Amino acid sequence: MGRKPARISEAEQQLLQLLWDESPLGAAEIAERAPADRGWSLTTVKTMLSRLVAKGVLGAEPDGRRFLYRALVARETVASNQAGRLIDRLFGGRVSPLVAQLAEEGQLSKDDLEELEALVRSLKS
Repeated sequence: MGRKPARISEAEQQLLQLLWDESPLGAAEIAERAPADRGWSLTTVKTMLSRLVAKGVLGAEPDGRRFLYRALVARETVASNQAGRLIDRLFGGRVSPLVAQLAEEGQLSKDDLEELEALVRSLKS
């Protein structure tokens, strides 16, 4: 589950979240568990599932007349990939401006700062 996934939309990521939490699931089960505010029909869910299978992010195994879906990519891999894209898009690929902005807005706790300091020390050694 460690390979780098293709670009994943926010909606596709929500669908993946369902499968990381519980799998395998059929399309109807996924549609039932989808966030109510999304208003996804079964057809919409099946379309997204097909896209994610084509991207190599989901696996589909036959189960009678339906398919059961499971994630082929780890949650951490997708999160890392999405974070990298965000940093590239907003900060030109540099992490330090992002950290500086979070610090300026008071979004870094003392624990966060200690973890960052430990990480920087370990990377330097």
